[in-house]
Amino acid sequence: MRKLILPAVLVAALVSASIAVAHDGFGLGGSNPTAVAATFGATQTKTSTRTCTTSDNRTIVVTDGTYTGTAAGDATLAGAMTIHARSVVDTTNKVGLVTGQFRIDTSGQPNARGAFQAVYSAGQIAGLATGRAGASHTSLVANLSAAFDPSTGFADDSKLGGGTSGGNAVELTPKACKQSEQPPTHERSSAHGAISAISAGSITVAGLTCDLPSGSDVSTKYHQNDVVTIECELSNGHNTLTKIGSKHH
Repeated sequence: MRKLILPAVLVAALVSASIAVAHDGFGLGGSNPTAVAATFGATQTKTSTRTCTTSDNRTIVVTDGTYTGTAAGDATLAGAMTIHARSVVDTTNKVGLVTGQFRIDTSGQPNARGAFQAVYSAGQIAGLATGRAGASHTSLVANLSAAFDPSTGFADDSKLGGGTSGGNAVELTPKACKQSEQPPTHERSSAHGAISAISAGSITVAGLTCDLPSGSDVSTKYHQNDVVTIECELSNGHNTLTKIGSKHH
């Protein structure tokens, strides 16, 4: 059974300012900072999901997705939008991390693009996006907030700049968990030997006990100590006889 190793990432004290700022040098003394903001929505066009369970029985869902939509606001952040995102969510406690890249095809050149990292908390994400927007050599630093569902996408009132919501901090520590696998729908078993117990409802051979199907005449045709071979099928929690045979009844 495959194991999934979760990355070690510490996300602390998310940005609480209410505007996105495009400027030179990411706040390191660059000149001419300009406030900008945009709202956007993006729905999933492609996703793949893996699920695993930790040793303390928490369910972790990892989703890689592509989401497309439209951003509206300042001209440097307005246009068709594409987001590639990975979410790692503890669905038991409803916390996680969402990271990714985005591109906005604006009417001007170059297009806006960047990367983001956000904390997920009960369906809301809040974090920081950095990249390029507007004129060449102009940097973008933006608070990002959204209602987000990995299977559907980013809600229409998502924000680059503006208010934030769902701003918890989260730690993701290295922890192995087993890939979830669907149990087999049917499990078959068989045994050969003397019948040690038989009734109208069940039969036991060589330690294997199976229910008898409704209306079965097995209990009248076979008797304790008869040597037989039985085959049974486990379905919906019931191990039921499907075949019995012997050379002599």
